Amino acid sequence: QTRVQYSIFRDRRSQLSLGKERLGTSPSSKAAPSKAQKEDSNAMVRSGEAPCPSKIQLSDGTGESENVTNLSLEGQQYSEAGTFLVMEIKLDRPLVPKRLREELVQRVKELIPPRPALAPRTEGAKKVVEDYHKRVTSVAVAILREYRELFGKQLLDQGVMDHETMEEQKRQLNYELNTSGKYFAFKEQLKYSVVKIVREKYLKTTAFETKEQLQAFLSELYVYLVDHMHMALNKLLSGEDVSAAPPPNTTRKQLLLFAREAEANKDLKLASLFYNQRIARDQRSIQAWLDYGAFCLLYEDATKAQECFQQAVCLDPQHIQSLLLCGIVCVKLQTYEEAEIFFEDACCLEPSSIIAWTLAGLFYELQNNYIQAERSFREAKKLLRAELEEERRILEAAEAEGKKPSSPSTGPGNLQAKQVHSDFQSSTSQDGQPAGECSSLSHITAPCTFLFFLLRCQLLKGPQGSPLVVWTCFGSRNKNPTLGLTETHFLAAPEPQPPPRTIFMKSVEFLMKFNAVRFVHKALAHELLSLQGGPTCAYYLALGWTYQLREDLPRWEECLREAVRIEPLNPNVWAQKGHLCYLQKDFDKAKDCYERVISFEEDAADMHFVYLRLGSIYLDEKEYGRAKHIYLLACDNSASCLTWLGVGIACYRLEEMLEAEDALSEANALNNTNAEVWGYLALICLQGGRQLEAEQCYKYTVKV
Repeated sequence: QTRVQYSIFRDRRSQLSLGKERLGTSPSSKAAPSKAQKEDSNAMVRSGEAPCPSKIQLSDGTGESENVTNLSLEGQQYSEAGTFLVMEIKLDRPLVPKRLREELVQRVKELIPPRPALAPRTEGAKKVVEDYHKRVTSVAVAILREYRELFGKQLLDQGVMDHETMEEQKRQLNYELNTSGKYFAFKEQLKYSVVKIVREKYLKTTAFETKEQLQAFLSELYVYLVDHMHMALNKLLSGEDVSAAPPPNTTRKQLLLFAREAEANKDLKLASLFYNQRIARDQRSIQAWLDYGAFCLLYEDATKAQECFQQAVCLDPQHIQSLLLCGIVCVKLQTYEEAEIFFEDACCLEPSSIIAWTLAGLFYELQNNYIQAERSFREAKKLLRAELEEERRILEAAEAEGKKPSSPSTGPGNLQAKQVHSDFQSSTSQDGQPAGECSSLSHITAPCTFLFFLLRCQLLKGPQGSPLVVWTCFGSRNKNPTLGLTETHFLAAPEPQPPPRTIFMKSVEFLMKFNAVRFVHKALAHELLSLQGGPTCAYYLALGWTYQLREDLPRWEECLREAVRIEPLNPNVWAQKGHLCYLQKDFDKAKDCYERVISFEEDAADMHFVYLRLGSIYLDEKEYGRAKHIYLLACDNSASCLTWLGVGIACYRLEEMLEAEDALSEANALNNTNAEVWGYLALICLQGGRQLEAEQCYKYTVKV
C-alpha cells in the first residue's frame, strides 16, 4: 500500500546480526535473561502479544538473503505459547498528502464563481398590466419632452399661465403631434399592450354579436384603461410607488407540495414551473435550489442540476449537503477531479458527518481507490459507533434517574393487541363464552366453544413463521359507514425488529431524498454485504424505490413482497404496495392497501398521495360520500389544489352546490391554472343560472 519496493529491514542488517550474536551465542543469555530482556518480555506479555516467528528472511536489493535464528529459551517459550507481536507505528507525515482546508476552499471558489441575482418572474394578467403601465410612462415622458421643446422658453418668461393660454398650448401640441406623425407612433406603442389586456384580462377573443354588447365592453374597458393610466402617471409625477401587491396565497412549502404532485402525475413541465416559482419567491433559499436540482438530476438534466447545486454553494460555501450534491453531480458528468474536491471539502469541513465520509468512500470505490475508500468507511463506522454509544449512555442515565424509556412492549402494535385482548375479555361472560349474539350458545360445552372460536379465527403467519391471530367479530363484519374499512382486530402481533443502523442505510436516506440513484445502488450493495441476518425491510423499500423510478414494476413487486414478509405491520410497505397496484391499474387491490394504511395508528411517509389516489378510486366507483371524507382528510393533512378539487367534485356529484363552490374556490386560490377547477366552476355557475360567470370560467378553462 505504501508502494515501497524493498523491505525496511534491509538497512537494519547489521543491527539484527548484532542482536543475533548477543541473544544466540552469548552463554550468559542462555543462563539467565538480562534485565532489559525481562522488561521487553513482560511488556509483550502484558499486551497479549509476542515476537515474530523464529526465522526471519531478509533480502537486499541484489537478492542476497540470510537466516537469523533465535535459539534463546525465552524465544522458544514465546513460540510455543503461540504469542505474536503487534507494532504500533506513528508517522511524522502522512503517506498520502492531505489537502489543507484553505486550499480546498480556494479550489471550490474557483469551480463556482459568484453569480448575479436572478430577475423576478411575473406572468399572466399581472404582467400585461405592468407592461401597460410602462408604455403609458414611456409615452408620457415623450410628450413632456415635446412640450418642453415647444413652450419651454414661454414658461420661463410668463410664469403662471391662465386657462386660455393652456388651452392654446394644448391645441398647438396636438397639431404638432398629428402633423409630425408622432401621435400615430404613440398610439401604436399603446395599441399592443391594450390588445394584450383585452385578451389576458377580459379573455375576449371573438367578435361581438350586437352593437350593444360592443358598446358595453368598450365602456368597461375605457374605464379600466383610464384608471390604470392615472395610476401610472401619478407614480411618474409624484415619484412614489403605488400600493404594494397583495401577498401570495401559497407558501414555499405548498409550492413544493404542488411540484411533487405534478411529478407523481408525470406532468414535468408543471412541476418545473412550481419549482421555479418557489425559487423566485426566495432566491436565497438553499433548500429551494437543492430541491429543484434534485428534480433536474432525476430527469436527466445533470447540467441544470449542477447549476442549482452550485448556486446553493454560492449562498453558503459551508453547507455540507450542497457540497456533497455537487460532488454527486460531478460524478454523473464524469468530472472526477472536481468531485473529489467537493467530497474532500465536505469531510474536512465537518469531520463528524457520517454521511460525508460514507459518500466519499463510495466515490473512491468508483475510482478503484480502495485505500481511500477503506479509510473513509472506517472513519464513518467509528463515528457511528460513537453515536450509538452516546445514545446508550443517555438511555442508561435516564434509567438511572427513574425515567423508564420506551420499550418495544409499549409500541403501537402491542398497545393495540392489549386493547383488543381486553375488549375480547369484556365481550365474553365469566365462564369464557362470548357475550351478545353468541350468548345463546351457553349450552355448548367448553371444548366445543373453543373449537367454534378456532373455526371463526384466521391463523396467519408473520415474520420468521410467528403466528399472527386475527379475530373477526361474530356476525357480519362491522363496516365503518364513512370509510368502508373492515374492522379487524389483532390479538397478537409480532414485535417489529428494529432495523440495523449502518452507515450505508443512513446515507441511503439522504441519497433517496435527492434522487442520487447510482450512489443508492452502491450503498445498498454494501448494505447487503454487511448484514448478518439478511436484508431488512428498509433495504427492500429502498431497492424497490430504484425500480419504481425505472418503472420496472415486476422487480418492484418482488421487493415489496419481501418487505411485507419481514414487516407486515409497516404502513410504508402497504402504501408502496398500494402505489404499485394503482400504477398497474389494479384499483381493487390498491384500494385495499390504501384502506389498510389509513387503519394503522401510525401514518405512512407519503399519506398525501395515499389520500389522493384512494379518493380518486372512490370517485371512479361513484362512492362520493367516502371520496369526500378522504379528500377532507387530505385537506386537513396537507391542503392543495388537487385535494380541494376532489372535495369539490364529490360535493358536485352529491348535488351540494354551495359546498362544491366553496371547495373549488379554495382550489382556485391555491392554483388558478388548473383547467379542471375552472371547468367544474363553469358547471356550477350553469346550475345556478349565472350565465356570464359560466362563460368566463369556460374561457379560462380553454385558456389554461
